[in-house]
Amino acid sequence: MEGPKLIEDALRAGLEADALLVSESGERAAQRILLAASATEHGISPSRILRTTDKLFATAAGTESPQGVAALFRQPAADFDAILGNGVPTLVLVLAGVQDPGNVGTAVRSAEAFGATGVIAARGTADPWSPKAVRASAGSALRLPTLRGITIATLLAQLRASKVAIVAAASQENRADLEPVNFLGPAAIFIGSEGSGLPAEIIKTADATIAISMTGHVESLNAGVAASILLYEAARQREAART
Repeated sequence: MEGPKLIEDALRAGLEADALLVSESGERAAQRILLAASATEHGISPSRILRTTDKLFATAAGTESPQGVAALFRQPAADFDAILGNGVPTLVLVLAGVQDPGNVGTAVRSAEAFGATGVIAARGTADPWSPKAVRASAGSALRLPTLRGITIATLLAQLRASKVAIVAAASQENRADLEPVNFLGPAAIFIGSEGSGLPAEIIKTADATIAISMTGHVESLNAGVAASILLYEAARQREAART
């Protein structure tokens, strides 16, 4: 992770830092990071603080405008029960074949914003822990329980066993369910790839399919935008039911 804000957010989220890389221009930011680390369980060992020049740092950085600090973190583990919410009303976002890490990060950010209990990146989806996806999530990837690499068949079986409704986002012509989807119960929203949408096995086995009404000649929405709209609708229904 690069940049002081993202690194500090990761420390506050309880992630364990393996190393901190600091360039000449990043010394001031490094002091703030070390202060934040000192208040955590793991901290950052002085032996794991590595210093280099701005020129060499720029060759290692993945951003266009490096901020002089980068950190290597251990990825947190999450189990299926954590994704389901551990007693909180389940709302899971499932990304099935979404290949753009920016879209993945955007979807994860919206999942946290609209009260999802977790995110599942099925096999074939861009890694939600890639640097670009983490940056696009604006820190949400650091806090929201996330599973990666699970197969569709295994995931569908686990959701069925847990009595979680499978809601498939589909194009207008593939929408089989013309009634509004009820998100008040435990639900998993499936978002497919940017080009081909969801696999047929998901559409066939879904408890409901949902499409976002659009005007004009637009065939589909960006996967991150589509996920955001459906998550908002789920949050809206749940909030209305509480009032």
